[in-house]
Amino acid sequence: PVVITARRTERAAMATRAEVRGIIYSRIRPDAGDQSELQLPEGKKSAEFIASFVRSSLPQLSQKETHHYLYKNLTLVGTTKRNKKKKGKTKCLSAKERRELRLFELNPEQQRYELFLPLHELWKQYIRDLCNGLKPQTSTNVIQTKLMKADFHGAIVTVVKSKCPSYVGITGIILQEMKHIFKIITVENKIKVIPKQNNIFSVEIDGFVSHIYGNMFQLRSSERSVKKFKGKGSIDL
Repeated sequence: PVVITARRTERAAMATRAEVRGIIYSRIRPDAGDQSELQLPEGKKSAEFIASFVRSSLPQLSQKETHHYLYKNLTLVGTTKRNKKKKGKTKCLSAKERRELRLFELNPEQQRYELFLPLHELWKQYIRDLCNGLKPQTSTNVIQTKLMKADFHGAIVTVVKSKCPSYVGITGIILQEMKHIFKIITVENKIKVIPKQNNIFSVEIDGFVSHIYGNMFQLRSSERSVKKFKGKGSIDL
């Protein structure tokens, strides 16, 4: 009797599964997709209908929460979603664009040495503040370390030694410092471009003279200000 009952139970389960499978995989009536009788509100009425439907379906929400839920998580019919503009990084000019615009070129009437003497005075005050006054008792190593990371725009430099004899003795105010060159203006109102490589420069301020070895100075001023220099002996040309 137990075996017969188990078999009947299995048959009943199989019949039930077959009925469910027949319902799931049965064909849809042709008129099932006809929505001609369904009338939905249009335009502004559509938004009001959805808002009232949400309020009636979610009575536990306050009016503020309902408004937030509607306009943050739903796209209502007849409304447009505002696209947030992404703040992109400001694009800087490339080196080629700067050359084409001639941003760093001086007009002939501006190439006068005396026009840049105030810049030199500002640079001297900047170095005094940087080195705490350049007092006689200040260690030369401390001053040298400060100068290695300082900005030299406005400094008066002199080429004291070079593998190219024509550079020796040139003196002028630095107008622009790049990675590999100094652009200076001389007392004769001439613009000179002096490479750092294979040149030794001297800088004098308040009786303190410092020498710059160009071979070890081939960095931009912004890069040099954060670079950690190692203590090495002077390397001659």
